[in-house]
Amino acid sequence: MNRLLFQRARQTVVMMLLASVVLFSILRLIPRDPASLYVGDDATAEVIAAVTAKFGLDQPLPLQYWYWLTNALQGDLGASYRSGIPVIELIARTFPATLELAVAASLIAAVLGLTTGTIAALRPRSVLDSAITTINSVILGVPGFWIGILLIIVFSLWLRMLPPGGRVSIFENPIGGMRSLLLPAFALSLNTMAIWSRFMRSSLLGTLEDDYIRTAVAKGLSYPRVVVGHALRNAMIPVITVMGVSFGRLLEGAVVIEAVFAWPGLGRLMVQSVSNRDYLVVQALFLLLVVIFLIVNFLVDISYGLLDPRIKTGQKQP
Repeated sequence: MNRLLFQRARQTVVMMLLASVVLFSILRLIPRDPASLYVGDDATAEVIAAVTAKFGLDQPLPLQYWYWLTNALQGDLGASYRSGIPVIELIARTFPATLELAVAASLIAAVLGLTTGTIAALRPRSVLDSAITTINSVILGVPGFWIGILLIIVFSLWLRMLPPGGRVSIFENPIGGMRSLLLPAFALSLNTMAIWSRFMRSSLLGTLEDDYIRTAVAKGLSYPRVVVGHALRNAMIPVITVMGVSFGRLLEGAVVIEAVFAWPGLGRLMVQSVSNRDYLVVQALFLLLVVIFLIVNFLVDISYGLLDPRIKTGQKQP
């Protein structure tokens, strides 16, 4: 198990470095000069040249990357070309809101998705199974922003039950924070919930058809005990892989949902930074999303060993 963790950790670090190189290179293709963005349209050529030298933009790209990487490893991601505020400070202001939204959406998706997927698998080809499958298909075909707008119309404008947007800190005002979080988290969770539900149904159906399940029932174990104690645990292995990948998609989806609900998170910051061509901020945000995605997948790899003892000893699964 330790050898497996070391290999996964090494692969994760390599992927992070490759992602940083790709992001750094791609964002340097932005048409407008960053120095001119920093000083404004009315700046003289001498001022632009001075700013270019100040930020090291006159250096070769490999050297620029090396300076940026070494500073980033020390927590210095540069400063916004528009506001002059350190990028790390902008991320620190907005990341908690996005993390709160993504975690809440994940919890909602896990509860609804895994429950409905399990119910559908235990009652295959029934009316309930058909209803769950149909609802999941409809949800997957509807854009997240449209669901968000629909939720605002129904629960904010018509029923006046929940606020249409904005964020209230859940630590300062727990009730107000939950009310402001509910609609954006639910809108963000629906697509992920449908995916997890379908995978849970498919995985559990396949597991229930395995020989060891039939053997356990034949030995006299009750069906609920077999399902809970054996089938669900093994069925969760492929589902956890999908859940890990989907968490990255939740962060991506938050960009749109945050715009719909005026949620002050990384999504809104990214939209503003792209519009302003503030590529130091964009670069840091993309890299942060990639790092989170890779870390989540690393944690998913660790969880395999907890669910399947064969992985701890390095045995291959049949």
